[in-house]
Amino acid sequence: MSNIFEEARQSIVDGDKDLAVELAHKGLAEGIDPGELIQKGFVPGVMEVGDLFSDGEVFLPEVMTSAVAIKAACAVLNDAIEARGDKKVKRAKVVLATVEGDLHDIGKGIVAAMLSANGFEIIDLGRDVSTETIVEAAVEHDADIIGTSALLTTTMAAQQTLEELLNEKGLKSRFKTIVGGAPVTQRWATKIGADAFAENASEAVKIAFKLIEDK
Repeated sequence: MSNIFEEARQSIVDGDKDLAVELAHKGLAEGIDPGELIQKGFVPGVMEVGDLFSDGEVFLPEVMTSAVAIKAACAVLNDAIEARGDKKVKRAKVVLATVEGDLHDIGKGIVAAMLSANGFEIIDLGRDVSTETIVEAAVEHDADIIGTSALLTTTMAAQQTLEELLNEKGLKSRFKTIVGGAPVTQRWATKIGADAFAENASEAVKIAFKLIEDK
């Protein structure tokens, strides 16, 4: 049984979508709990890819291929969980957006894929999203976390505006906030009052789990 976990991990590292789906079906046929296969097999694979990307050992095409593979495998396993009639545990919700004036979307897409693979429900608002729209979506979806990305120094100010708007509306304590993007630093996050700074997608996953525990 442990071997299929390793095979599942490797299929994601290799970005082999067909093999990942085949292993998902194989695991179900062998009676392996689908949630366990996700957490012990496929998730370690996507986390490894995230670390490799951070270290410059793999690049964006490989990351996106791995994201497609785990999404396909998890679709099979999640369908099995629902068909089994398990009581579903409420998943933490994360609203993600690239801030207004910023058209860069790739990094946020990787974060969304990795958070989704780790069990978070993602509301991805896309790029060039206004602060008001972000807050409205967080309230509408009863989100737990708001994550924003700014890839330009000229758009970073929107992350500060978000913190100010949350305070003005009395919503700051309701949502945890994570900021990221090439020019963004921990110092900036502290300055504007964000709850956390994520340097990369792997860190974003770890931080999201911690913020949920704290919340």
